[in-house]
Amino acid sequence: MKKILIIIVLIVIAIAAVVVVRKRKAEKKTFKMIPVQRGDVTEKAIAIGQIVPRQDISIKSKIRGILKKRFVEIGDKVKVNTQLIEVNPDPTPIEFMRAKRQMEIARVIKDNAETECIRSKQLLDGKWASQQEYDDCKQMLDETKLRFEMAKENFDLITKGKVEMKGQKIDNIIRSPIEGTVLEFFVDEGDPIVPLTSSQAGTPLMTVADMTDLIFEGTVDEIDVGKIEEGITAIITAGALPDKKIYGIISEISPKAKREANATLFKIEIEFAMTNTLNLRAGYSATAKIIIAETTNAPIIPERLIFYSNDFAYVEICEDEESQIIKPKKITTGLSDGMSTEIKNGLKEGDLIVERLKKEW
Repeated sequence: MKKILIIIVLIVIAIAAVVVVRKRKAEKKTFKMIPVQRGDVTEKAIAIGQIVPRQDISIKSKIRGILKKRFVEIGDKVKVNTQLIEVNPDPTPIEFMRAKRQMEIARVIKDNAETECIRSKQLLDGKWASQQEYDDCKQMLDETKLRFEMAKENFDLITKGKVEMKGQKIDNIIRSPIEGTVLEFFVDEGDPIVPLTSSQAGTPLMTVADMTDLIFEGTVDEIDVGKIEEGITAIITAGALPDKKIYGIISEISPKAKREANATLFKIEIEFAMTNTLNLRAGYSATAKIIIAETTNAPIIPERLIFYSNDFAYVEICEDEESQIIKPKKITTGLSDGMSTEIKNGLKEGDLIVERLKKEW
């Protein structure tokens, strides 16, 4: 009986010793094994920007005045020559008096030229003047009539805002130059308006754009711009439509960089392949993923398990898990998306590589 008890005690001690040894070995283990798997890798560049109309028109006035009336509201669709804004002329006292005096002076000069021309015709009939003298007088009369008409048109324009010149009407109604949608107003009724001239930019009144022709406009970092080119596919996601993917093609890459927040960025434009099925609006913030290269069903491993030395890539393998002998293995890598890397040579599907729980290199 004593022998049986002794044997049982010895067996229990042996089992406990094995458990303790294995537990200590497990505690000392500083790595785990990761298998090489098959998967897809897509190398891409990221562009940050917004969705905008390809062309938006800033509407301005060519006459000075006060905004009298708006015929449209934000969101209205307009056609070419649709009435947008009426401007009530508001000349300064000096402009009013100058235009009025110029018109009166031109009228006096015209009247004098008419009188002179009548006298010249009488002299011609009495053979006291030559035909050339009469023709010169008539030419002078025509010029003075033209100057009077110009002065009168100028006076009417700055006081009434309307004038007709040889069948062409000029008025104080600003019309749309394109077919599109009213996006925004910059002035309200009663606001003063500075006209667009060769010497001044003028007051922006409103913006009209063709909302059926939208593009993505954004920037990419200088690190990625050398990898992309016009014609490459991109997938755009708008912040307001996170579940929708908009496919497009790069149509323009700026040849010149710009600096923003200590970063060197290049402007790009992406044309949409389709927009009719999406409720897109101008100004949506958006992100474009530009597909540079991709591979499918290739052996891949996590990017974090690769280290580099002397321009070569390596991973670590464990030849003997019991003794925990780890050795580096040279590999050839392919595409990387920052998370996973394609393995072209050195490893195959199912191979086990080391991931250190506590990195020692």
